[in-house]
Amino acid sequence: MGPGPEARARPPVPTVDERDTWGAAVTVETTGPDATSSGTEAADAGNTEAGYDGAPARLGGDGRATVVAFANQKGGVGKTTTTVSLAAALAQGGARVLLVDLDPQGNASTGLDVRIGPDDPSTYDVLVEGAAVADAVRTTAIPGLTVLPSSLELAGAEVELVQAMARERALARAIDAVRPDHDLVLIDCPPSLGLLTINAFVAADQLLVPIQCEYYALEGLSQLLRTVGLVEQNLNAGLTIGNVVLTMFDARTRLAQQVVDEVRSFFGPRTFDTIIPRTVRLSEAPSYAQPITVFDPESRGAGAYLTLADEFAARLEVAAYDPARARRVAAEMKAAEVAAEQALADAAQAGDTPAEETDR
Repeated sequence: MGPGPEARARPPVPTVDERDTWGAAVTVETTGPDATSSGTEAADAGNTEAGYDGAPARLGGDGRATVVAFANQKGGVGKTTTTVSLAAALAQGGARVLLVDLDPQGNASTGLDVRIGPDDPSTYDVLVEGAAVADAVRTTAIPGLTVLPSSLELAGAEVELVQAMARERALARAIDAVRPDHDLVLIDCPPSLGLLTINAFVAADQLLVPIQCEYYALEGLSQLLRTVGLVEQNLNAGLTIGNVVLTMFDARTRLAQQVVDEVRSFFGPRTFDTIIPRTVRLSEAPSYAQPITVFDPESRGAGAYLTLADEFAARLEVAAYDPARARRVAAEMKAAEVAAEQALADAAQAGDTPAEETDR
C-alpha cells in the first residue's frame, strides 16, 4: 500500500527567476518537497534580481486607440472571459472599444451574442482577403462596444498567410485604419504562439497577460516572454508586457496565494492590484451570451472586473472612461432586462402573447 495523503509531498510552486539576453525570461525551479516559504521568498532565494525589466508600456497617443493584445498560450486561464468582461466594463464607462476576436473558436464573439453567417465578413476576411475592418465590425447590446467577429475559417488563416508578403503585419495594417475611431482596441489571441498571435503582437502597443492562480500557471511564460522579445527586436520595437492580471483566485487554498506572491515578485507594479475570483456566476455568463457586468452586475465577478476596468483605464490614460458611469450603466442595463422579462411574462399571463414567444 502506498503512503497516505499526509505522507505525500505537495508539488512545489514554480518560481520565476532567470533572465534571457534580450530582457526577462522565465525558467521553472522548485523549492523542494518540504518547502514552506512563500513564492516570493523562493524567488528571492534563487535570484537577487528577480523581476520583469521590459520596456515601459506604450500607449496609442495622438488621438489613436491604444491596442492591447490579451495573450497566454496556456488555455483555460480566463483570457477570453477577461477580454470580454473588461471590454464591456470599459464601454459601459464611456470608452469606445473595439474587440478583435482572433481566436478561431470565436468565444469572444459569442460571449457578446455576436454570431455571423457563412457569407458575413469576419477576422478571416480582414487578414486573408484584405477586407476593411469597418465593413466587418458588429455592434453589441452595449453602446460603445463593437466586435470584429471570428469564424471557423480563421483556423486555416495561418496556412494561407504563409505565402503572403509581410504576413506578420496583416492585422496591424487593418487596425491602423480604425484606430482614430476608438479609445481602445482589445485583441483576444488564440491559446498558441502561432502566426495569428504574432499578428496580434505586431499590431499591439502592449500586452496584457492573464495568469491563473493555480499550479503550473507560470511554466508557459518562458516561451511567451521569448516570443515577445523576438517580436520586439524584429517586428514591433517597444512591445512589452504592459500588465498582468491574476484570475481564478480561490481564497481557500494556500497555493493560490503563493502564485499571487510569485507573480507579483516578478512582474512587480505591472501586476494589477485587482484579483479576479473563481465564481459560479462568471462561469455561467457565457452560456447566456452576456459579459458578467450585464449578466449579474451585483456579483463578485462583476465587481472585480469593474474594479479592474478602473485600474486599466487609469494606467492606460483612457480619459473617456468614468467609473461611476460604468456601474450606473451596468445596473440600468440589468434593470431594463428584468423589466422587459417581467412585461413579457405579464403579457403572456394575460393571454396577449403566444406561449412559444415567452419561451425564447
